[in-house]
Amino acid sequence: MSTLPPAGVYNVDTVHSTVGFVARHLVAAKVRGHFSEFAGVVTIGDSLENSSVEATVQAASVTTNNEMRDGHLKSGDFLEEQTYPTLTLKSTKVTSKGGDKYELVADLTIKDVTKPVTFDLEYLGTGPSMTPGASVVGFELSAEIDRREFNVNFDGALENGSLVVGNKIVLELAVEAHQQV
Repeated sequence: MSTLPPAGVYNVDTVHSTVGFVARHLVAAKVRGHFSEFAGVVTIGDSLENSSVEATVQAASVTTNNEMRDGHLKSGDFLEEQTYPTLTLKSTKVTSKGGDKYELVADLTIKDVTKPVTFDLEYLGTGPSMTPGASVVGFELSAEIDRREFNVNFDGALENGSLVVGNKIVLELAVEAHQQV
C-alpha cells in the first residue's frame, strides 16, 4: 500500500530544496555540484495517474564551489548555457514500489535533447506549512544518466585512457514543496 500526500498543487520551496548532481573525476573522486536557480510544481492528484511534477533549472546557476570548474561546466564542453539556458523535467508516470517508495519516470531535457529518466522517489512526509491551512510535503529523488545521451560530450582523457569526467552522472534532488491555498 502506498501513501500519498494530500491532493493539491505544491510549489517547490527553492530555499529548502536542492537540485544536485555527482560526477566522477579522474576515476578516484566524486565531485558534487548543484543548481541554485530552479522552480517546480508538484501536483498530487487523487491517484498516482493524476499526479505530476514539472521543473525548470537555469543552467547558468551551476556551482561546484570552484569558479574555474563552474565556468567549464557552463561552456560548450558541457551545458552550453548561452545557447541552452534551461534544463527541464516533466513527469510522464508515477508508480508505487510500496510504502513511501515510488518510481517517477520523467522527460528530462538538457541541451534540447529530451530523454526519459527513471528516478527512485521517496516520500518523506507531510506537515503543516507556515501558511495557515496549507501543508508542506517532502521528497527525495535520485537517478543516473549518461551525459553523452544529452549531447554533453566532453571527452577529456589522460594518457592512460582514464576519463577526466565520468560519463555517468547521478542526479540528486531534495524537495520541500508548499501547498497552494
